Amino acid sequence: MARRKVFLTFPQTLVKEPILWKIGQEYQVVTNIRGASITEEVALLALMLEGEPDKLDKAIVFLQERGVKVETLDEDDE
Repeated sequence: MARRKVFLTFPQTLVKEPILWKIGQEYQVVTNIRGASITEEVALLALMLEGEPDKLDKAIVFLQERGVKVETLDEDDE
């Protein structure tokens, strides 16, 4: 299993959608929230993602295609 730290910015249109649940179900990626700031306008999340490397890549592409800004902080840390 690989780990990847990411910082996500969700726009207002996605704040109330269960996107983290979806990537867990669709891509078998475990999400561990390390920090968050959520308002009605925006959601900022620091996450540790864990899963198979190809599944992590697909989950990140899914997030980006939905309109989530994804910043990878590092890969395979810890």
